[in-house]
Amino acid sequence: MRKIRTYNAISAKGLNRFPRETYEVASEINHPDAILLRSHKLHDEVLPESVVAVARAGAGVNNVPVEDYTKKGVVVFNTPGANANAVKELVLAGLLLGSRDIIGGISFANAQTEEKDNAVLAKLMEKSKKQFAGGEIQGKTLGVVGLGAIGSMVANMALSLGMNVIGYDPALSVDAAWRLSRDVKKAENLQSLLANSDFITLHVPAIDATRHLLNNETFASLKKGATLLNFAREEIVDTDAAIGALDAGQMKAYISDFPCAELIGRDDVILMPHIGASTAEAEENCAVMAANQLMDFLENGNITNSVNFPQIYMERSSGHRITLSNENVPKVLGHVLSVLADNNINVIDMLNKSRNDIAYNIIDVEQAPSDDVIEAIRNVESVISIRVLS
Repeated sequence: MRKIRTYNAISAKGLNRFPRETYEVASEINHPDAILLRSHKLHDEVLPESVVAVARAGAGVNNVPVEDYTKKGVVVFNTPGANANAVKELVLAGLLLGSRDIIGGISFANAQTEEKDNAVLAKLMEKSKKQFAGGEIQGKTLGVVGLGAIGSMVANMALSLGMNVIGYDPALSVDAAWRLSRDVKKAENLQSLLANSDFITLHVPAIDATRHLLNNETFASLKKGATLLNFAREEIVDTDAAIGALDAGQMKAYISDFPCAELIGRDDVILMPHIGASTAEAEENCAVMAANQLMDFLENGNITNSVNFPQIYMERSSGHRITLSNENVPKVLGHVLSVLADNNINVIDMLNKSRNDIAYNIIDVEQAPSDDVIEAIRNVESVISIRVLS
């Protein structure tokens, strides 16, 4: 019986992916094989030694101490793209809110609580509507920074709405490129995109390289009167620099899913309470993807959408499967194979992948390895973890 400890309210659609005859899934499990969570922070918690994987039902893994878990051989999964449509639709809402003073118009209409004469009210609305006028997004240029699962969907959506689209992503993957319309123009650098866009939307992960990607220097390249949308992560935008660009009139408006005290109350800022992925559909999609990835790893050793281990997949063959992680240094796999050979264990199939400082191996063998063989492999220098899958 495999055990999954859950945190937060995980969608039932995802939890129901685990067969109850082979999995125990609950929020209170003492020795779990894996953890499934959304926003719960694990940084200050002691990780049970039994845990071999952690799955985050969402894209960001800021709440998981990834570096520490990597050293322990714990695979950390996320669910990129599962909430992409939800974020894409909210970006559309942000574009519309940023082009027309919809919020101001709604607030004005709702404030007329003392006027009971509908004829008088209608005249007031007609007289006052000009102050809430704006522009249309059709024909405007949208700059998309980051063209992954979400960014590519946003770019294609904007094209379908009649916008011109410029994209910038120095790490564009082949899969993302296939998803992207050929009508998206490529910016050679971030400054070029900022200088030629009426709206800019951010869709990059929060890593050291993207921290304060939008800062005083990059804001200087911004097209005067442009609107910035941040539905990625708060730390990608230097808040003080954004305020400076707004105060100077360089930036027309800032629309963010990450409120901070310095921005609250400004007429040129629209803040939302981190609701980019807050739809029932997105939560279901993330939970289902996370559950599927955990099961494939626990049962077959395959890794899909890990943020710290290499992507690896090998079909199950007859025999028995050994998976092991090790420091990415020479001769480790050779020593492991020598242990198997010395014990007359024949290898049927094998796959080895590495990512940065970590290597991961799937080895199918004819004979079931004894406890002594597994212990001998575990004692090979630089081996971090090992599992035998029935």
